[in-house]
Amino acid sequence: MSLPDFGWLETVLLAGVRIVAFLIVAPPFSHGAFQNRIRVMIGLGLAVAVAPTLSAGSQPLDTGPFIETLVMQVIVGLGLGFLIQLAFAALQSAGGLIDLFGGFQLAQGYDPQSLVDGAQFTRLFEITAIALLFTTDGYQMVIAGITRSFTAIPVSGMPDFSITAQALVQGFSQTFLAAAQIAGPLILVLFLADAGLGLLTRVAPALNAFSLGYPLKILITISFAGVLFVLLPGVVSSVMQSGLSLLGRAG
Repeated sequence: MSLPDFGWLETVLLAGVRIVAFLIVAPPFSHGAFQNRIRVMIGLGLAVAVAPTLSAGSQPLDTGPFIETLVMQVIVGLGLGFLIQLAFAALQSAGGLIDLFGGFQLAQGYDPQSLVDGAQFTRLFEITAIALLFTTDGYQMVIAGITRSFTAIPVSGMPDFSITAQALVQGFSQTFLAAAQIAGPLILVLFLADAGLGLLTRVAPALNAFSLGYPLKILITISFAGVLFVLLPGVVSSVMQSGLSLLGRAG
């Protein structure tokens, strides 16, 4: 009776820990609709699939180095998942800007499924983006990204934290820029509406134009948001490509 290949088992466990940690943070698998046991099953399945390319010539580790490597895989998985979440946050930020300038910020609430605290458009953009990731097979790109990370950062290797820090800085800047680009046209229209109401108040003070401003801004927001939703599939695709680019750069 042959002995089990402990090197292969350790590789599967280490790869599975990295993938599960990644799925906990990275959208769309970070959504509350995915239970932890589902994430663990997906992570172990992917680990078994990639293990043959990782365990060639690998030797079992001692207890101390194994625990150290295991903790490092958790850190790497969470860090890579955060890069995807950072790119995905551009859509939430864009929705938050629309809520702020459109007057919807007063109806702010917490969504326990997506763990998002925001008003209507913030949560609506989040839900729509997650649905688009599944309908356009964007989730497969996310899975392919984490499986390719084992080429850049082997399970027994150490990541270059300086490159990861640069990717984080670039990710934060891209998030704010992408949010401004997505919500910018609508924000400009709402600003012009406020400016027009201000001029109307100076011309006819008794009209009390600002009391008419709230329904007008809501009408403008809903009308232009409909146009924005038509363009949202392309925006989600661009955001995910940006996140995967950060993922590859960090690796």
